[in-house]
Order: sequence, then structure tokens, then C-alpha cells
Amino acid sequence: MKKLLNTLYVMTDNAYISLDGETAVISVEKKTLGKIPLHTIDGITTFSYVGVSPALMGKCAEYNKPIVFLSPQGKFLARSIGKQYGNILLRKVQFTLEEQKRFQIAKNMISAKIYNCSSVLRRASSDYPERLNGDLLRSIENDMKEGARSVFFLKTPDSLRGLEGECASKYFSVFDQLILQQKEEFVFTGRNRRPPTDYVNALLSFGYALLTSMCVSALESVGLDPYLGFFHTDRAGRCSLALDLEEEFRAYLVDRFVLSIINRKMITANSFMKKENGSVLLTENGRKIFLRTWQERKKEVIIHPFLKEKVEIGLLPYVQALLLARFLRGDMDDYPPFLWK
Repeated sequence: MKKLLNTLYVMTDNAYISLDGETAVISVEKKTLGKIPLHTIDGITTFSYVGVSPALMGKCAEYNKPIVFLSPQGKFLARSIGKQYGNILLRKVQFTLEEQKRFQIAKNMISAKIYNCSSVLRRASSDYPERLNGDLLRSIENDMKEGARSVFFLKTPDSLRGLEGECASKYFSVFDQLILQQKEEFVFTGRNRRPPTDYVNALLSFGYALLTSMCVSALESVGLDPYLGFFHTDRAGRCSLALDLEEEFRAYLVDRFVLSIINRKMITANSFMKKENGSVLLTENGRKIFLRTWQERKKEVIIHPFLKEKVEIGLLPYVQALLLARFLRGDMDDYPPFLWK
């Protein structure tokens, strides 16, 4: 159970939330875990299949406090809102936001992405100084930091996309160095997808797909349309805003995770299968290992760099979605992206 930005997050997957007077009661097998007065929160997000009492749903509807239902893995299931409550005003702002502000949000997100890539390289150089080419990594790290600063001097979306692509190319040019174990099987020569054709890219693509799902759920949970983005162009069926939000977390959540499960030999060559068309996929057992470890990783706690509060890693996209919604509503002067330091 965690309260962030006036939203109550219930993360215990077998928790039940009921109503006692004007208070939400969180319990597991009839044992009370906590109580939260409804007047202190703006809404509830639960990662539990067990459910919420009709009485609490009715009271939250009466007070215009949404309840968001997610699976324990973070998949969006449903959203309960009051009779007169809706996010049409928030979505209207999202749909009609002036181009300058759209571009500013995109720059904040991409600057954070590039900076977080530099942090991955910095951490690797610090942790394994004797096993890595420190001079090369520091050179690319400095280029990435400069790129993160340069973002704010750009004038057009096309120039932003160009800089993002250039920095991504530099970052992945040294990604293979960060693979310290199983070097013969896990060789990375560059990013490839649709489909991935090697073990490392198969892991990255699988992780990015999970992260996209998290970002879609996070945006839907606050009432934003995940398909209308600020950096990624609109395309039928593409959740552009979720992909925008995902940029902030790719390096920190997925890239580091993939390197960890390779270097710790949790995933091996036996965890993959190759198809006739050359694509490489995780086996059923490989997916189980990945997902089990991924869920454990999401439960780790960090200090959020903007809020200065303890947050489970799995909640980071939800926190950023809330911050983005607050900025669009005019409650904040700027959107603060996630920066891993």
C-alpha cells in the first residue's frame, strides 16, 4: 500500500478494499493492512484481482474519486468513475495542446532518455573499471550528456528525432561491452527488431513490450489517451504517448535488467528458439524466468528524483503519468521527466 500524489496504490495482489464510514480499508484474508480516509485521496489504483466492495465503489463515485483496476502484472483492466466525473477536459487539453508545449514535453522526455543512457554507461564504468574500456565508455557517456543538454536548443521535432537517433546509435555501439558473461552466445552488434535476430535483441524487444504495456496502463489510469503522443507521430494502432513515456525508462528499467539476467546467467542460450525465418524468440521457460525476475525487479524501491519519496520501481510509469496529467491540467509549470542519477 502506497500513497503518492494523492492516489492510493494497493499493490498486494490478494488485497480487498472495503468501506468503513468515510474510510477505505485494505485487508488480506480479513486481516486489516491499513486504513485511508477518503477525503485525503483523489483516487485508488489497485493491482489486485480480489476486488473492491460495492459500497466503496458507490462512495468513490459519489465523491468523484476514480478507482482503477489493474492486474497484478500491471495490465489495465477497468476504470470506475462517478456519474458526472470524466477526463474529457484532460483529454481535450491533450488533443488541443499548442505545438510549443507539445514540443517541450517531447524534449523533456527525450533529454531524460539520453541522460539515463549516459547513467547506464557511467554505472558500468564505475562497477567494472578493470573489465571495460573505460576511456571509450566515458567518451560516449560525455557525448550522451552533451546530447541531453543540446535537446533544449533544438527548434523542430525533426531535429529532435535526428538527435535522438544519433544518441541511440552511439549508446548501442558500446552496449556489447556491457555483456560480461556468456560472451560467445550473447553477441550484440546493433539493434534489430521485427523480428529480433539474436538473443540480446530478443530480450530487449520482450522487455520493451512489457514496458509499453505498463505505460499504456499508467496513462489510462489517469485518464490520458495513450494513442496521442508528443514525440512519436500518430499512426493507426500505435500507442504513441505510451511510447513517448517509455523513452524515459528504456535504459533504466529494461536495458539494465537485460544485462543483469545475462551477466548473472539467469538466462542462457537454452532459453531461446530460432525460427525458420531467422527470428529469435524466448521459449516458454525463458519467458517464465524473464517474467518472474521482472516482477521481482519491479518490487525494488528507489527514491524518486523529483518527489524525493520512496517508490517501487514498478510504479514509476504511474507516477510519471500523474505528473504529466498535472502539468496538462495547469497544476505544474513544467513536466519533470524521470532522471536516474
